[in-house]
Amino acid sequence: MYKILTNKELAPKIRLFEVYAPEVAEKTLPGQFIILIIGETGERIPLTIAGYDHKKGTIKFVFNEVGKTTKQLGLMKEGEYIETITGPLGNPSEIKNFGKVLCVGGGVMIAPMFLQVQALQKTGNKVTTVVGARIKDLLFFEDEMKVYSDKVYVATDDGSKGYKGLDFLKDLLFKEKFDRCVVMGPVVMMKAVSEMTKPFGIPTVVTLTPIMVDGMGMCGVCRVMVAGKMKFGCVDGPEFDGHAVDFDGLIKRQRLFLPEERLSSLLWEKLGGCSCGGK
Repeated sequence: MYKILTNKELAPKIRLFEVYAPEVAEKTLPGQFIILIIGETGERIPLTIAGYDHKKGTIKFVFNEVGKTTKQLGLMKEGEYIETITGPLGNPSEIKNFGKVLCVGGGVMIAPMFLQVQALQKTGNKVTTVVGARIKDLLFFEDEMKVYSDKVYVATDDGSKGYKGLDFLKDLLFKEKFDRCVVMGPVVMMKAVSEMTKPFGIPTVVTLTPIMVDGMGMCGVCRVMVAGKMKFGCVDGPEFDGHAVDFDGLIKRQRLFLPEERLSSLLWEKLGGCSCGGK
């Protein structure tokens, strides 16, 4: 059982949890993820690790309350226990002094991007960070990013704060030379940024979060095509070459069960909703 130490709202329906999980924290590195089960009969959900403390034995993760399980998780209180956390899973990020790195984080993935930014800055990189969201109310970690970044840009889909959309990156790429680009966020955003960096020959790394079950390469649910070859998001990733990913195929796979996910969430809400993990 894993004790919840912090349950904090970062933005509407976006929550940060800090959990006591010493055996996970001990081996965690940036870029890895966990699979969490709230209760005995609960769903397995993958979440990218957004922070860890080897000494305290804690990990942090951030999630969006959009489906039944994440809504249940959001209702859990500090001091309560999550039944199972498996991790760290996936390959850690390649962290070294690349030179000048562009980091683009969108939506809930701003949180694990913050962990990347810290690691890249500490290894001597000059970091330019972009944080993006649909609307200004969904932005978070702006001030924290400024501490570890040489420059920080803000973008929103509706233009309510900062730049409207990410088209401004085209001008930025013309003006400045980057040695690497790291992108975390919605698939459509990662696709757009990868298409922008490709003409400039900037190595671009994206973090993929496809539908996943076991997280250990056995079920094959998280398969994605990269450079014409089938890869598993859990054991081959979660980071891949953004210029080689079949984003269109990935988007189709992610939408396969949207009707069932919505129905499950609606039924749970209709029955009153609880944080009991399916019990």
